[in-house]
Amino acid sequence: MIEIIFLDVDGCMSDGGLYKTNLSDEFKRFDVKDGFAIQQWNRMGKISAIITGKSSQIVADRAKELEIKYCFQGVSDKLAKAKEILELEGLSLENAAAIGDDLNDMKLLKNVAISFAPNDAFEALTPDIKLSKNGGYGAVREMIEIIIDRENLRDEWIGRWL
Repeated sequence: MIEIIFLDVDGCMSDGGLYKTNLSDEFKRFDVKDGFAIQQWNRMGKISAIITGKSSQIVADRAKELEIKYCFQGVSDKLAKAKEILELEGLSLENAAAIGDDLNDMKLLKNVAISFAPNDAFEALTPDIKLSKNGGYGAVREMIEIIIDRENLRDEWIGRWL
């Protein structure tokens, strides 16, 4: 049973673009549907965790807004960090799914129970499931919906709104 999802940010939760203003302000684009799915996943008693290589206050703020339990930034070894989180939660890699889009995600993707990559991910990645949506444009929502169906949680997922 999948109990935790590990999320990359740039290229998965966001479109991977780095937007900067003349004042050196930075911003990222996030998909509301992805965010909604993450919140609902969490509210079903499941766990979400951001593990990303880059660091930004924007990501910390988004994680808090979406009730993401763990947010680790500036991580070079994502698999090691995932194992730390799993140990804290009393879970194993068999309980985990992950989404990533580039080489720094490869080790984590190869070790979780089910791995995902957005449609526009680096082509050398070989996830279990290549999604139809691009990063930042519904890929995370698509991943969560697939897990919901595989785990036979559709009635609970939809029933929350009936």
